Amino acid sequence: MTREVEPVNSVAVDWRTFPPLVMTDILMASLELFDENGYHGTTVRQIANRVGVTVPALYYHHANKEAVLVALFEISMSELNTRTEAAEVEAGEDPIRRFAFVVEAIVLYMTHRSRHAALDTEIRHVSPESRSRYAASRKRLELLMRRIVDDGVASGDFAVTDTEETVRAILGMAQSLPRWFQTGGPMSPTQLAQKYVDIAFHTVGYRP
Repeated sequence: MTREVEPVNSVAVDWRTFPPLVMTDILMASLELFDENGYHGTTVRQIANRVGVTVPALYYHHANKEAVLVALFEISMSELNTRTEAAEVEAGEDPIRRFAFVVEAIVLYMTHRSRHAALDTEIRHVSPESRSRYAASRKRLELLMRRIVDDGVASGDFAVTDTEETVRAILGMAQSLPRWFQTGGPMSPTQLAQKYVDIAFHTVGYRP
């Protein structure tokens, strides 16, 4: 079985390009089955059968089904944080450009990696400890966005009265994309990202 690729340094990431993820056969099969049947509708035996291994062999790699889900969460948030941080680095110092690039990076991720992003709704099924680690990864992205918005307010480019709730609204808007976005639909991920950047600009009170 292949192993996951370790996240690379964010400065070196081409955050607009989405090559296929390299994952173990178990994680790939689990992602497919969770997408098809939901977490509760998928059994460990179904995962093992799709991979072509025995259930004990699967348990050698992951303690249980929850551990498989947690591994997928970690891959998802690691990639999302790496991409958004790379987008901010590429944007330079200007808060307007940083904001646009990071929103674009988020939307591109939510559309290109929609099956991974859609797993967010299954977080309620994992242990409090796992939820806490996942929340910390999500908080990293939220804090990045809050820093950018605060810089935009300080520069006079953005008009925001509550940075924390404004950022949550923007992130919530983007996180809803996997629920309805379809590859091959009327808009490409790039076109959708451009529209969402415009919507996000209006949300922070910026008028290009």
